[in-house]
Amino acid sequence: MREEGLKVIVKAKKRRRLGTSTSERKKAQYPNHVWSWDIIFDRTEDGRAIKTLGILDEYTRVNLKLMPARHITSVDVVEAMKELVKIHGAPEYIRSDNGPEFIAKAIQRWLRFANIGTIYSAPGSPWENPYIESFFGKFRDECLNRELFTTLNEAQIIIEKHRKEYNEKRPHSSLGYMTPLEFAASSKSSSTTFQKTLKKINHGVY
Repeated sequence: MREEGLKVIVKAKKRRRLGTSTSERKKAQYPNHVWSWDIIFDRTEDGRAIKTLGILDEYTRVNLKLMPARHITSVDVVEAMKELVKIHGAPEYIRSDNGPEFIAKAIQRWLRFANIGTIYSAPGSPWENPYIESFFGKFRDECLNRELFTTLNEAQIIIEKHRKEYNEKRPHSSLGYMTPLEFAASSKSSSTTFQKTLKKINHGVY
């Protein structure tokens, strides 16, 4: 067939998903039960890419982390998690898609070491990670689409300001029209450690 100029169709082998869930899809029942994380993309004025890592507590909707950077590796993700865990302990589970930053061996090893279970959504199924997807939708509409970042440093400052305003000033109907911080502080299920560190989280101690 090649000699006759005909195209030879080679079937690609099916690939197994690399991220392996250690739990069925769970709904968060209390603070620190399930966190979710993902990465959203934007650009500075010169066209260079910005990746922002977001980490959210699904029960309280508190945005624990927004980390803009030019590049985000699995090592960066682990370091971000270590900083948060130092503040108020590890979540029981973390939910994400199968992006390479979240299924890398370095992350898998660290999650096992920290005794954090994994919940991976199926490829092309953003509805399986609804809380971070919803947060990112609002983040893009209210921040990324409204701001023209000239530098990475400017993006970091503006994005951190947005994170604090989201936690402190944005009421949620699903939280009884309280802000994420108000809901977390009033939650009967909140651990003493979590309550003590809410202000630290929101004011960028990590």
